[in-house]
Amino acid sequence: MPVAMRSARLNDVPAILAIERQSPSAAHWTAEQYDKLVRSGVVLIAELAVEPAAKHTAEEPGQLCGFICAQAVMGEWEIENVVVAVEFLRRGIADELMRELIQRAANQAASVILLEVRESNRPARRLYEKHGFREVGRRRAYYSDPAEDAVLYALRFER
Repeated sequence: MPVAMRSARLNDVPAILAIERQSPSAAHWTAEQYDKLVRSGVVLIAELAVEPAAKHTAEEPGQLCGFICAQAVMGEWEIENVVVAVEFLRRGIADELMRELIQRAANQAASVILLEVRESNRPARRLYEKHGFREVGRRRAYYSDPAEDAVLYALRFER
């Protein structure tokens, strides 16, 4: 599925929130928290890049399909959230978002990208491992509703 990647703008925050609310496994933040991250962090969005007439669907060019958020501090990046809209799941959107974030981190001389994920979130864990992330630790009972371990991953860059 052809998508265009770009940095999020403040006027994207309502659409980001709408997608995030669809995903029970996503970190749920306020509009103010996303505003701050758009201003000071890394928020990339994937938007539909095809003409709707070509597919005869309700999909529209420019429609937000998913997003990825990260913080970057002193060469260490931490992925905060990766979310794809329900209607766009299983179409390679998360893969494209991850590829773009890794490329941007590499271009900015990052030393590592870190993240944590629920132990039971197998699709996310497969995505991270596919992109070279390796398990580096666990946080016991880190998540609640339900209580569950967080699996810590890291992707290290060679300098």
